[in-house]
Amino acid sequence: MRLIIVSNRAPISILQKENNSYEIKESSGGLASGLRTYVEQMREHDPDMEIIWIGWPGETVTEENELSNQLLIDYKVKCVFLSKDLMENFYEGFCNKTIWPLFHYFPVYTQYEQEYWEDYKKVNYIYCKTVEEIAEKGDIIWVHDYHLMLLPEMLRNKLPDASIGFFLHIPFPSYEIFRLLPSEWRIAIMKGLFGADLIGFHTFDYCTYFLRSALRIMGVKDHFGEIVYNNRSIKIDTFPMGIDFLKFHKATFSKSVSEELLKLENNTSGRKIILSIDRQDYSKGILNRLKGYQTFLEQNPLWHEKVTMIMIVIPSRIGVESYKSIKSNIDELSGFINSRFGTLNWMPIIYRYSSVSFDELIALYYYSDVALITPIRDGMNLIAKEYISCRTSGKGVLILSEMAGAADELIESIIINPNNKNEIAGALLDALEMPLAEQKERSDAMQERVRKYTVFNWAADFLSTLKSVKEKQLRLSMRIPGEGTINDLLQQFREAPKRVLFLDYDGTLIPLAETPDKAIPGKELLKQLEELASLPDTDVVLISGRGRYFLENWFGHLPIHIVAEHGHLIKRKDAKWELIKPIRNQWKGKIKDVLEQFTSKLPGSFVEEKEYTLVFHYRRSEPVRSALLIRQLMNHLISMTSNLDIQVTMMKGNKILEVHNAGVDKGSAAMKFLPEDCSEYFILAIGDDYTDENLFRAMPSHAITMKVDYAPSYSKYNLSGYNEVLSLLKLMSEQQLQTIS
Repeated sequence: MRLIIVSNRAPISILQKENNSYEIKESSGGLASGLRTYVEQMREHDPDMEIIWIGWPGETVTEENELSNQLLIDYKVKCVFLSKDLMENFYEGFCNKTIWPLFHYFPVYTQYEQEYWEDYKKVNYIYCKTVEEIAEKGDIIWVHDYHLMLLPEMLRNKLPDASIGFFLHIPFPSYEIFRLLPSEWRIAIMKGLFGADLIGFHTFDYCTYFLRSALRIMGVKDHFGEIVYNNRSIKIDTFPMGIDFLKFHKATFSKSVSEELLKLENNTSGRKIILSIDRQDYSKGILNRLKGYQTFLEQNPLWHEKVTMIMIVIPSRIGVESYKSIKSNIDELSGFINSRFGTLNWMPIIYRYSSVSFDELIALYYYSDVALITPIRDGMNLIAKEYISCRTSGKGVLILSEMAGAADELIESIIINPNNKNEIAGALLDALEMPLAEQKERSDAMQERVRKYTVFNWAADFLSTLKSVKEKQLRLSMRIPGEGTINDLLQQFREAPKRVLFLDYDGTLIPLAETPDKAIPGKELLKQLEELASLPDTDVVLISGRGRYFLENWFGHLPIHIVAEHGHLIKRKDAKWELIKPIRNQWKGKIKDVLEQFTSKLPGSFVEEKEYTLVFHYRRSEPVRSALLIRQLMNHLISMTSNLDIQVTMMKGNKILEVHNAGVDKGSAAMKFLPEDCSEYFILAIGDDYTDENLFRAMPSHAITMKVDYAPSYSKYNLSGYNEVLSLLKLMSEQQLQTIS
């Protein structure tokens, strides 16, 4: 098996020197570091698994082809080389000035430049071409993060059968935020992600927001976290990313970390330590935590000279204007706090604006009494998990923002709202005064959770789920009739002494329309039905939910049988309409009043009245509001009809709700056209919605049943759409006509 990992940054960086030589270094960053650890372990434990990583190496080079081939051999890295201008608009532009601020709920920082969008599309296409160059049949392609949200669809178009997973490492925003993107962009992003077989997020909330946007923007509804798009099942699921627990846990015992610990002890004079460490970013809430710390010092003078905040700010996106402002504000506020509260012997804040080595980081994690992690919005926040992993002493308290993805897992931390300085101040006091026994109890519980679900479990869980999704798709594809199945069907059709075809109308012979009056048959369809019905020993039964007057008007001149209102009324060819059984319709008036009341609550909905059926249509209504009101309507109608011989049926796919007489369905109607012994008959039944399931269930075991949808069904086969139905019917009539001639 081969795994192709695709991310914006490659795990290595290229540094070009003056003499045209190159230096290769490991890339920094949470995604690169986390995945690199997983890749290294997998290569060690499973030598048969080949892993290739595709990404940008961070430098424009002159000898791309030669260097690219060498890196692929030496490092198993396929580099994507991008021009400086393209990278400027793609990365610094669309990624960091559009998607990053918007997805982190900072619309005020969001820029909507068409030029950025165009280059975002170009870069995604370049990545697609790069993957296409090396991809082989059977490869697993795992695409990462917001830089490449268009890539899955591009890959799907080029590699239709590929196994493609996508994971978003930042939050997916609510629909109200996501819709701020221009319509063209947000639709393209949704379609881009739909190209994957599995779409992963850190938390359940992000999954929910994505599915809500899929419904509101694309009209695609999920069923327990699965959607069907372009006749393909796609899974949306939660995978909270972990870390390499043992790497951090064991490092606390190393000699080099012990040396760093001595430095910390000498510089802090036994004071309690509050650790704040973050990349410079407005989403991290650094200013808010400084204000919270200031409030703590104002409210708790007894803690002066007894506590120190070590604040590490790691430089990031230095060229972006909004980030320069953040740096200036942090400098100003930390300086003010030190000048206001500091003494000759004590500075409340030790502020460092730089990166730290791994040994320094572990020492800070181990030595700190409190970790203050207060992002305003964060996908996961692995710093919280790293801190917990280093609690080998048992002491230490984690204060964590409820806006971080990690808050869903690390529930024993002190959870705070990062926008409330008084809440931060109160949490600091609780943390500093927390008894050691309680600290240890909380820490042990979180540490056990982080130990069990590491970055390796996260990756294995994702890839295992992706495999299951592909297996499910394969099982479904086996229900799609191939050439051999179609040939067998045609042969049975030719050789049978008698043939009966049961055909649904809406969604089966024609596409679904917004309103019933727009779904009228074309000349080609009428001609096709007439040809089939004119074949010797062949009965065509049009079995529809439509009313008899519509069906009589359009199909009454054809030599076919017609069933109206899902079985209530039957018209055999050259005969009059008849009821399937004695039934009443006096109940309609009261029910219709209720349905009409709900049309006023749900714009776009309307009531269709038939002789023995009432239909509430809501295809044109807003999806989320529809879902809420339809449930209310359904419950109300069931309560009203509990003592009546009335049935309420909801067909989500067609977005209609029907009220009709109980005990009447397409299955019971279809049996009126079959003799008791029909073992030698060729029987074909095709339909697309819930009502057709009754038809499929009623058919004898040798009948051929087909569902025009890829949803689970009692049918034997699935077809993708009405076009496939018409093609099949055309083949049947053509072959039979050739046999006759």
